[in-house]
Amino acid sequence: MKKIRQRSAALSLVLLLAITSACSSNGGSGGNAANGAAGSPEGTASPSAQPSAAPVDPNAKYDPPIELTTVRYTDSSFKFNGGDSIDDNVWYRAYESELGIQVKNQWVVSGDQYSQKMNLSITSGELPDLFMVDSKQFQQLAEADMLEDLTPLLETYGSPLTKEMVERGTNAKAAASYDGKLLAIPPAEDYLGGAPLLWVRTDWLKKLNLPEPKTMDDFMAIADAFTNQDPDGNGKKDTYALAGSKDLLGGYPDFTGLMNGYHAYANIWIKDDSGKLVYGSVQPEMKTALGKLQELYKAGMIDKEFAVKDGGKSAELQAAGKVGMSYGAMWNPLWPLQDSVTKDPNAEWGAYPVLSADSEPAKAQSKADFNSFWVVRKGAEHPEAIIKLFNLYNEKIVSENAEPATFHSKDGVEFFKYALMSNGFGTPEGLLAIHKQVVAALESGDPAALNPEGKDYYDKIKKFQDGDKANWGTNKVFGVGGSWDVIGKNYVDAGNLMKSEFFGAQTPTMSEKQAILDKLVLETFTKIILGASLDTFDKFVTDWSKLGGEQITKEVNDWYATKNG
Repeated sequence: MKKIRQRSAALSLVLLLAITSACSSNGGSGGNAANGAAGSPEGTASPSAQPSAAPVDPNAKYDPPIELTTVRYTDSSFKFNGGDSIDDNVWYRAYESELGIQVKNQWVVSGDQYSQKMNLSITSGELPDLFMVDSKQFQQLAEADMLEDLTPLLETYGSPLTKEMVERGTNAKAAASYDGKLLAIPPAEDYLGGAPLLWVRTDWLKKLNLPEPKTMDDFMAIADAFTNQDPDGNGKKDTYALAGSKDLLGGYPDFTGLMNGYHAYANIWIKDDSGKLVYGSVQPEMKTALGKLQELYKAGMIDKEFAVKDGGKSAELQAAGKVGMSYGAMWNPLWPLQDSVTKDPNAEWGAYPVLSADSEPAKAQSKADFNSFWVVRKGAEHPEAIIKLFNLYNEKIVSENAEPATFHSKDGVEFFKYALMSNGFGTPEGLLAIHKQVVAALESGDPAALNPEGKDYYDKIKKFQDGDKANWGTNKVFGVGGSWDVIGKNYVDAGNLMKSEFFGAQTPTMSEKQAILDKLVLETFTKIILGASLDTFDKFVTDWSKLGGEQITKEVNDWYATKNG
């Protein structure tokens, strides 16, 4: 699964999306919600006895142990110490020692084969007890009534932290529900981590006596100076204003932040004036934004070879001190900007919100990717076990009692990947809260109230303040004036976030046509930026509609009417 691998790579890179602060959870007695204390010597309790029964302990250990089957994927980023493997590791041992749950992998494949293998399992009906599916598979299984309803199980067995995480992600919970029932552990609902920011070489601004950017006119003036006024001082015209890559939209580097300045929103669904949902990539504002990118490219302000470079190659140019600005995400200081600072001690980068081209404030676009769901096969003997497993994950990774060196990562080995529900499931309070807590601790000089993750960032920032440039990136993400500082003040507090309004499973026509339409968007936008007539955009809009866009728009609005009906 490409998106799954991307999520794992992001977690590996920044240790950001799966861990946050929250209160610790307390324990309770285990067993099947329908059968009383399953696994206990006393056997099952009668329904009439339930009202007077003792409260359920969500962390109670099964005795004797139970066995649960699942299926997994791995990729080249999975590393193991000693004799550990995906079948025997710190997480699987904790499941058995702390919960009495023996997890058995029915099959393990590489990430790019997982979706196909899961489709075969669904078709054959040979499903494990609990497993991960994408949005299309989730919809298929839900419609066929092949999944357990987790609604009462979450209420009975969910720890306070688990319940908080599920309830906080309103849209994620809706995406994991069908016919009013919660049928999956919801994916994380993160609308902030991917919101675009503008990164600028502020040492170049000072050298050229330029003000910090506040408008798109400021951006254009800086772009001209960074291209034509020799900001690196080597006497050659060999610098570019703006980084770019062949992917154009999302990740690093990213053009969507510049597009947002012209109120254009690529690849997300937004409301039009009538309240209907429309696709941002085909709206008139996008033509204007593409025209500006074309102007920048024609003027030599964007890397002339961006259309054949991936993010890694573009990062090399930026790290080498040849690019002065890039649009990207909050984690960019950790990569690739840290490389720039490491290679050039004089380099300094500032974070800025997306800039508006007019008097209307610019809104940063954001989309939560609800494409991974952990589910339980209907008829599984212990459906409540998925909740207990999720409780344990949250306790070890998210709570104030977290044990990151044992269960998350150490010395380059990422233990969290071995766990079930490890790829950013649930929605905790968020990294914005951790930023605020870390800044407060830095101001007071007292880190006692920080959880283990926050304390780790605090320690790294203190090292940076003492002269350790290797921790510049952490400071620029979590410290004063960094990524989360800008996101909190400009996108959250000021309300300048444009969320995608569609978060359901793929519609029938999306499943059939979305890949074709995505390719059309990428190819057309690239051609226009490289110099094709702007009128190409008008034909593109017509083609997009004919190739499935019109029908998808109808299906999306049918979904929206149901959601808001």
